[in-house]
Amino acid sequence: MSSRLVDAHAHLWRRERTPQPWIDSVTMAGIERDFWVDDLARAEDEVGALGAVLVQSANSRQETLDLLALHDDPRVLGIVGWVDLTGDVETQIRRLRDAPGGDQLVGVRHLVHQDQDSGWLARDAVGVGLEALAAAGLPFDLVLNAEQLTLAADTVAAHPGVRFVLDHLAKPDLVTGDLRRWSQDLRRIAALPNVVAKVSGLTMAADWDAWTVDELRPAIDLALDAFGPDRIMFGSDWPLVTLCRGYGAWLAAARVAFEHLAPVDRDRVLAGTAIDTYQLRVDA
Repeated sequence: MSSRLVDAHAHLWRRERTPQPWIDSVTMAGIERDFWVDDLARAEDEVGALGAVLVQSANSRQETLDLLALHDDPRVLGIVGWVDLTGDVETQIRRLRDAPGGDQLVGVRHLVHQDQDSGWLARDAVGVGLEALAAAGLPFDLVLNAEQLTLAADTVAAHPGVRFVLDHLAKPDLVTGDLRRWSQDLRRIAALPNVVAKVSGLTMAADWDAWTVDELRPAIDLALDAFGPDRIMFGSDWPLVTLCRGYGAWLAAARVAFEHLAPVDRDRVLAGTAIDTYQLRVDA
């Protein structure tokens, strides 16, 4: 089987239009600049990816509109944008879909891990908004810290008709390597059939300069065991991955971690799960 690669998680931003206040000017100086579609094209071409799903990095309608406007670029496979889930979700989605490139809206995300309300996911209004996403046929990406997994599992269980995507495996602590609580919580959420997970962003959760495949493998192996290849997808988390030895190094590590899988399962992880989850149109 061909070794397809679909990047399920990348970012673009132009800070004069949508500021990115989470970028620390000291530790993240390497990405304290604009990244746009030409940068993405070079990154994806260097690793042989068919293209990428662009994921919001600001809770901003303007950012989502700007990303949708890139619909003519073949490397942009879809947009996971932002809507205010506490507002009129149906109207917001209709307006995004009516905008240029609106048919590229393949999912929605909110920066839960940065929200001042640690219980944001449990809000009644958010629950109503999640159900509106299901009615619109859109999945919701969960970007969380590891300690938020319990609440996330409760939310996923309470909305069985909503498709959820767990980003970055909820950021396990790969610096200390203490995965005991995270492992329990990950298995709990993986037991729910309406959630898939991204093996992405793991080098950001490890020692940025000195991580090894062996340090990443326990989290990847557990995710594969808990979810199965049909519910796992690969993402680069570009350009953040450039802070952690780069896209190529992360992809090479992931391929090593996936090498024991049967070819059909590797294809699911590296392409098929993302294509099915986000209903992508991919020529390959």
